[in-house]
Amino acid sequence: MLVLLPPSEGKAASGAGVPLALDELSLPGLAGARAAVLDALVELCSGDADAAQQVLGLSQGLRGEITRNTGLRTAGALPAGEVYTGVLFDALGLAKLDEAAYQRAERSLLVFSGLWGAVRIGDRIPPYRCSMGVKLPPVGALGAYWRRELAEELPGVADGLVLDLRSSAYAAAWKPAGEVAARTATVRVLQEREVDGVLKRSVVSHFNKATKGRLVRDLLIAGAEPGSPGELVDVLLELNYRVEVSAEGSARKPWMLDVVVTEVTDRI
Repeated sequence: MLVLLPPSEGKAASGAGVPLALDELSLPGLAGARAAVLDALVELCSGDADAAQQVLGLSQGLRGEITRNTGLRTAGALPAGEVYTGVLFDALGLAKLDEAAYQRAERSLLVFSGLWGAVRIGDRIPPYRCSMGVKLPPVGALGAYWRRELAEELPGVADGLVLDLRSSAYAAAWKPAGEVAARTATVRVLQEREVDGVLKRSVVSHFNKATKGRLVRDLLIAGAEPGSPGELVDVLLELNYRVEVSAEGSARKPWMLDVVVTEVTDRI
């Protein structure tokens, strides 16, 4: 099983220990592309701060991220699973997994990134700021840039079930095709609530992220290894998730699953 995750805007305040070693990251075929984006980002942030702030889409309160980006080559690095600190990763709770579940996470989780393309949670990277929606000179739009690179690299590692939990910006960087698409499942989280006596469903960001984190955590703890979207549905039902198939997949498109929740409770 390969689980595709978005990164989080929230990241650790600083890294520790030795700095980044690009040639030691997973998916080594991306090394050249990563170096090009890293060089472009450092150059941008080492120049006009106002221009960098505009390109990166940062608020005034996040202007300090520009300075941090200038030192990415020498900054201390952390495992990617410790760098990302947003709602999904809080719910996933990697640090609280037992050894066996954490090893499964290292094998199966792949986090997409505007800077790195995609990394495993054990890959050591420095905290950074660069989203997939950035148009980074001279590289260009990062979504399109990584789409070309990842199309060559990812089919070779996408064995068995592919569980796609990415947000739309990161999903655009690689779209499973052919026989990979047929064994890919995308998940949408819907909150169900009663409004004026009528049950209504809607997508709510916090519910979406937190539920996806807990869903992955439960799969890792259970040691579940579903081999197909249909098997994934069965496993999730056994784990007491309310899941519905909204569209079955084919050689041209993935399966679409809806996970329906009424509230998010702390089960870590």
